[in-house]
Amino acid sequence: MKQYQMAIPCLLGVEGFVADELRAMEAQDVEPQNGRVLFSGGDELLARANLWSRYGERVLILLGSFPARTFEELFQGVRALPWEEWIGRRDAFPVKGRSLNSKLASVPACQSIVKKAIVERLSKKYGVPWLEETGSLHQVQFLLMKDTVSVMLDTSGPGLHKRGYRGNSVEAPIKETLAAAMIHLSRLRRDAALYDPFCGSGTLLIEGALYAMNIAPGLRRRFSAEQWDAVAPAVWKREKERALSLVRRDAAFEAYGSDVDPAAVSLAVENARKAGVVARVHVERKSVSDFAPQGESGWVVCNPPYGERLLDLRAAEEIYREMGRVFERRPGWHYTIISPDETFEDCFGRRADKRRKLYNGMMKCQVYQYFR
Repeated sequence: MKQYQMAIPCLLGVEGFVADELRAMEAQDVEPQNGRVLFSGGDELLARANLWSRYGERVLILLGSFPARTFEELFQGVRALPWEEWIGRRDAFPVKGRSLNSKLASVPACQSIVKKAIVERLSKKYGVPWLEETGSLHQVQFLLMKDTVSVMLDTSGPGLHKRGYRGNSVEAPIKETLAAAMIHLSRLRRDAALYDPFCGSGTLLIEGALYAMNIAPGLRRRFSAEQWDAVAPAVWKREKERALSLVRRDAAFEAYGSDVDPAAVSLAVENARKAGVVARVHVERKSVSDFAPQGESGWVVCNPPYGERLLDLRAAEEIYREMGRVFERRPGWHYTIISPDETFEDCFGRRADKRRKLYNGMMKCQVYQYFR
């Protein structure tokens, strides 16, 4: 079976989560790096990683990596790669990339060189004077860092955070991959009750349900590599059937959300329906002031409004104080809260039992956890 190297870019701070889920998928040579995780596998793993990665941004095939201090080195290195193993004579292969701390600093110039090198190799291999590029999409990416270039093919298409259930969102949503990471950090039990008193479009509730029921997050979307001749349709069919067989429909999980915005409540329900978990997600219009822990245990995971985003800082701090009042310290109850505000613990009224740095886009945040 053909084996090759792949990479999953991810949010800073979740590389370990991505590495763990890849090992659970039986990936080989798993190597976490800053902002990405490298691994090896074949076509089955390519499909499996796309379907199952909760925290990664996309699945890339790493075709090669080599020094490139001049345009000639870049051209020759790219031309030497086995493009014909992946790209057919009619396939489209646009190029995009980045350059960081490298002599070849002009991204448009590098894009042109990479494109030219691929065209030259494929034209020669297929014996044609030009390539029509009317077939399936094979997005080429390159990353130049400290004069070393990595050249990749994107197998995912839209980022893996686009699960297919969130067509619209209310203001200031949390990304699905970050929501999944927060669920992971909370150590949510699969038979637990999950609460989000700032549920917005329902992302945290839905990601919790997908995790608890062991639903592959990519089951309701399509991927670029599904259209590739290089990956047999039977591979995708088998992996999707395998994912369906692993769903835990008997999980005793329920999610409860609330929001002061009636539009958010409606949207959360609609998104839960699209995700196939609406039977487990219960949402109502309610203020955080009305939140009251009930039962012997519960997991509260939330992304409250903060000063830089929706409200002025003073109003946000008042919400944090209210959270400190209603999020009671009681046995069996766990609270996981993300915020970029350094004043959060002071306003909340107690120090977190555990803190973890994560990024919400480019914004550095802290995840505050209370479980004692």
